[in-house]
Amino acid sequence: MRVGNKGRVVFPAEIRARHGWDEGTVLITIEQPDGGVLVLSREEALARIREQVAGRDIVQELIDERRAEAAREDAGIS
Repeated sequence: MRVGNKGRVVFPAEIRARHGWDEGTVLITIEQPDGGVLVLSREEALARIREQVAGRDIVQELIDERRAEAAREDAGIS
């Protein structure tokens, strides 16, 4: 693959077919800590997020974090 003069990248047909990426598919790029870039369709990204948070109570986690932070502040700990 090459980046074109307008920053366009063309994915090979085999990759597009394997992922079901048709014309108009919205793709999301995520920079990785190792310097790579992950490319996912919006649907693939949502599926990954759902897997990561499955069975978790995100609201309760946020409440617990805030309470712990408030307790540290009350104790004078940064």
